[in-house]
Amino acid sequence: MRKIKKNLSFLVPVIAFAVLVVFMAGCEKKTEKNKAIARRVIEEVWNQGKLDVMDEIYATDFILNDPAVGEVRGTEGLKQYVSMYRTAFPDVQLTIEDMIAEGDKVVTRFTFTGTHKGELMGIPPTGVQVTMTGIAISRIAGGKVVEDWVNGDDLGMLQQLGVIPPIGQGEE
Repeated sequence: MRKIKKNLSFLVPVIAFAVLVVFMAGCEKKTEKNKAIARRVIEEVWNQGKLDVMDEIYATDFILNDPAVGEVRGTEGLKQYVSMYRTAFPDVQLTIEDMIAEGDKVVTRFTFTGTHKGELMGIPPTGVQVTMTGIAISRIAGGKVVEDWVNGDDLGMLQQLGVIPPIGQGEE
């Protein structure tokens, strides 16, 4: 009986450890899948302008939260949002600087570059090459992006476009 008890006392932590490893591997696999979805958003939607893939990447009831434009709902609203930026900056490229995933969220720090060749929210084309940084937080459920929070350096972009003077250089 002692021998059985001794073997069980050894096996319980081993089994618990094995379960933990399997659980962690499953979580890591899920976060890697979520990061792959977030990468597709940058590479296919933004950099290549493939709006047709949005229906397979985004949930139909998707919500975008962007302080520059407010709340955007649904994939059709998102297509208009992306089209607005891609029309204003036809050569837009987003570069992923960092990407971190935990649970159902992926955080992407990116650099946006593009030449202002089309109207952007009432600002006529300037021909200026713009570089701006930003952060996007994506919530992913069921293999689709269900919500994004995006915050870019819109002030810096407007200063580069000449719409707002650099700080300290305004009219006196």
